[in-house]
This record gives sequence, structure tokens and C-alpha cells, in this order.
Amino acid sequence: MSSNDDAVVTGLGATTPLGGDVASTWDALLAGRSGVRRLDDEWVKEMPAQLAATLAVEPSEQIDRVRARRLDRSQQVAVVAAEQAWAESGAADAGVAPERIAVVFGTGIGGAMTLLGQDDVLEAKGAKRVSPFTIPMLMPNGPAAAVGLAIGARGGVHAPVSACASGAEAIRWGLDLLRFDRADVVLVGGAEAVVHPLPMAGFAAMRAMSTRNDEPGRASRPFDKGRDGFVLGEGAAALVLERASSAQARGARVHARLAGAGATADGYDLVAPHPEGEGAARAITAALRDAGLSPADIGHVNAHATSTPVGDTAEAAAIRSSVGEHALVAATKSQTGHLLGAAGALEAVFTVLALREQVVPATANLDDPDDDAAVQALDIVRHEPRKASLSAAVNDSFGFGGHNLALVFTTA
Repeated sequence: MSSNDDAVVTGLGATTPLGGDVASTWDALLAGRSGVRRLDDEWVKEMPAQLAATLAVEPSEQIDRVRARRLDRSQQVAVVAAEQAWAESGAADAGVAPERIAVVFGTGIGGAMTLLGQDDVLEAKGAKRVSPFTIPMLMPNGPAAAVGLAIGARGGVHAPVSACASGAEAIRWGLDLLRFDRADVVLVGGAEAVVHPLPMAGFAAMRAMSTRNDEPGRASRPFDKGRDGFVLGEGAAALVLERASSAQARGARVHARLAGAGATADGYDLVAPHPEGEGAARAITAALRDAGLSPADIGHVNAHATSTPVGDTAEAAAIRSSVGEHALVAATKSQTGHLLGAAGALEAVFTVLALREQVVPATANLDDPDDDAAVQALDIVRHEPRKASLSAAVNDSFGFGGHNLALVFTTA
């Protein structure tokens, strides 16, 4: 695309552990509030990790009851975030043919709540009591399909499943749809809602989750010496992408430009990252190349930084080798928890807002930075948000399977 036809962001939406929309989530993030709490369900008492970052606003309060009953929780949050972004963008009133509107919405796990819940029904009450909506509610493309129906998209509905990189991969895919002229407007994002005994037990068995049960708000501590794993979160985030020329023609507000994207695979291990962040660094470098920018242009990195001992140091090495030591780094999972397939989309929203507002959120709970050389070298913002003069920023996301995604945004 020409410079006048760069992809731009004209709509943002989110429902998260910090707030029921983008504004409340962003305000809570900058205020340093945590969305993590100790669960009080009976089943939690058997769990080593008893923490989660649950939604600040229940989706049943944001969509009508009849529709909610036919959607898995992951689909509910996807629709909430998507409808917010769609409404803000004004694209519905722009006269775009439905055949030129596309959706790309990712999830890491999908309708696990429905799958496991209906299995309980099957075991307890028999096959005749299983809901007829079970299959549409449990399928991994369910969030994307629900969003497509909500906005009337007929130009394609796609559902990348790349573990914790799914939301970011959806954004990259949306960029390609615009570049190859396969759509004029694309609603992209990610959703996840799996705060349930089985996923939590599975992650706990891997020793991937924090067990700092008595200090919920301090449990997620990216890059800190005391980190002991991630905190599971739930929610969704969405962005509306279109060409700059069409946004300008209809007078739409442009939050930022999506300048480039990069994707690689580690080819190293199913769940462990390459210890030097080699694949992650290649993804960031590819995104910079795609955007036509140099490392020196990047003023901010929103890091994936889940608060795991191995993952954070590998990512620090990747950022240092691909971007350098000058960029202001933020690890927002310290307050939101890890939203799995929605993480990349939510953190892309945060990256866009950092550019728009010219402020980098602080990394919470970073009291004692890891002794790792790369962590020590990076300028990780902590204690308070930092005002900065930013023109370009990177958001990176990684997932089990060795998926590495990097997105480059620039100011509008």
C-alpha cells in the first residue's frame, strides 16, 4: 500500500480485569490498580495457585440475556469488545459493503467453559440434557463467528489459534487482508475466558502459575527476582483497521497506524522459549523491516512478559538484541494477568494508547529487577507511568508452540 493507504486504527474495544471498556481499563492501568484477586470457589481450595484476574464487569451486564445464553463466555467477551470498537470506529455508517468487511479474531483455547460444563451435564444427567448449542459454543472459531455475526461481516471470518500469540496474529492477519485488497475494513482482536479448574490445574501442574496466594495484587511481577509464574486472566480486546485514505475521507478519528508485523517460529521446544530469545528477536526485526523503521525509531516496547522465570529473561534478550537498550519497556500483565489468546490484542490496544497519549505505563511489582544482564540493561518503566515523546512502538507476543509475533505501531 502507498503511504496514504497505510493501515490505521479507528476503533478500540476491551473488557478486562481492570474495566468493562477501554477508558476504564486504561485509567486503572495508569493508576497502578491490579485486576488480580484470590478466588473463593470451593474447587480452588485444592489448587496450589488460587489466583486469577477475573473480569471487572460481567458480560451479562453488557449484552442481552438471550444472546448471552447461546454464547460461551469467550464469545461473550469477544462480542462485548468488538461491538465497542465497531461503534467507536463509525464504520457501520460509512457505507462499506458487507462483502468488504472482514473479521479476524483469535483465541488460545476457545470454548473450554462450555466443553467442560457440558461434559459435566453428560456425566450427571445423560446425553439428552446436553445443550444443542454445545458445538457452536465450544468451537475455537466461535468468538470470531460471533463477532462476524454481530457486525454483519461477509468478507471473511478467520480465527487464528496460536496459543498466547493468537490476538497478535489476528492483527497481523488483518493487516495482510488490507494490503492484499481482500477487505476494506477489518475488525481484529482476541478473546479468552478459561478460569476453570481444569485449565488452572493443568497450568499449575506445569508450575507455570504464581502461588503467591496471600498477595494477589503482587503476584504477577514481570522481570522481578521474586517472580514465580503468571496469573491467569480473562477478557477480550478488539481493534478496527482500515486504510488511511478511507478513514480520512469519512473524517474518522485515527488512534495510530499499524506500520508493520513480523512472525517467526522458534523451532526449539513446544512450551519453552529459546533461552536467548532468538526467534522472538527475529520476529521483532521482521516487523521493523516490514514497517520500514530502524531500531532507533522505536521509543517503547509493550513486552509479553508473563512473569515466568525463563520467559522474561529470554524476552529481555530478544528486545535488547533487536531494538536495543533505549526503548521504554512496559509489562502490563503485572496488572491484568495473562489473558492468553486475548493478551496480544489487549496489549496492542495499550501500545496504541501509549502512542496516542504519549505515556508509558509502569510495570507493577518490579521491586528487585532480575540480575540477568539483558533485564539490567533495559529501561523498564516502574513505580510510575512515564511521559515520553514517542513516534513508534513495538508490541510483542509469544505462545506455546514457539509462536512469535511482533507488531509495530506509529503515531497518527
